Amino acid sequence: MKSLKGKVALVTGGSRGAGRGIAIELGKAGATVYITGRSVKGASTNQWPGTIDDTVSQIEAHGGKGIAIQCDHTHDSETEAVINKIRTEEGQLDVLVNNVWGAHDLSIDAKPFWDLSLQNWDTMFTAGVRAQLATNYFAMPLLRENNQALIIHTTFWDDDKYIGHFYYDLAKHSLIRMAHGLSIELKTDNIAVLAISPGFMRTELVLKYHELDEKHWQEAEELTGSETPHYVGRGILALASDPNVMEKSGKVFKVGDLAKEYQFSDIDGRYIPPFTL
Repeated sequence: MKSLKGKVALVTGGSRGAGRGIAIELGKAGATVYITGRSVKGASTNQWPGTIDDTVSQIEAHGGKGIAIQCDHTHDSETEAVINKIRTEEGQLDVLVNNVWGAHDLSIDAKPFWDLSLQNWDTMFTAGVRAQLATNYFAMPLLRENNQALIIHTTFWDDDKYIGHFYYDLAKHSLIRMAHGLSIELKTDNIAVLAISPGFMRTELVLKYHELDEKHWQEAEELTGSETPHYVGRGILALASDPNVMEKSGKVFKVGDLAKEYQFSDIDGRYIPPFTL
């Protein structure tokens, strides 16, 4: 069912991982999906698998419409230009998925705070939290012109447990508070703002680390209980299709809980329970 036909979505950080899975699922549902990221065909960040052009190709393979825009969301002028392009070409923005996350450029070491480099602040806050905040900032005028809209922040959360990496924990919980604060300020505009926490995803980088592909992931015991990036995509699709989503505004949800509520599965037909540390 094309439940999002006529809707326009923006998914930031859509070259690979959660962003790609989300963009594809929204595109399959009929939305026109704009995808931003640094990696483009022939020039992928760190030579990692996946580009925004690849994501568009996968959306088109499912009969959907995707539009790739190269953007480094640490540069406000580039972020503003993305929103201006959407306004010019579509005149509306219905779903904004804040997924950009620059911390992949730095390994997440399980060390105490005092042994971690301060560079973690730049990768997780400048290229993560602030990048998402800036996207909200420039998108807000266009979003508020709608009768209703939806903003999603992808995060990681497990009932407020300490995640185990100081900067990562601080950044991810900041995204949850951002969603909560915006939900209050945007309530009268009928804009729902939520934070969504996927579980352990079999992203391109995770599969590359294990030297496996999606067809052979079960060969790695460490991937037991993992999910594809399409699982969170289907969760966000369910929320975007829910006429009563405002009732959830300001809260954080695990994808496994959304799967149980909205009765969807991962692309292999499995129900994966909510991830817990």
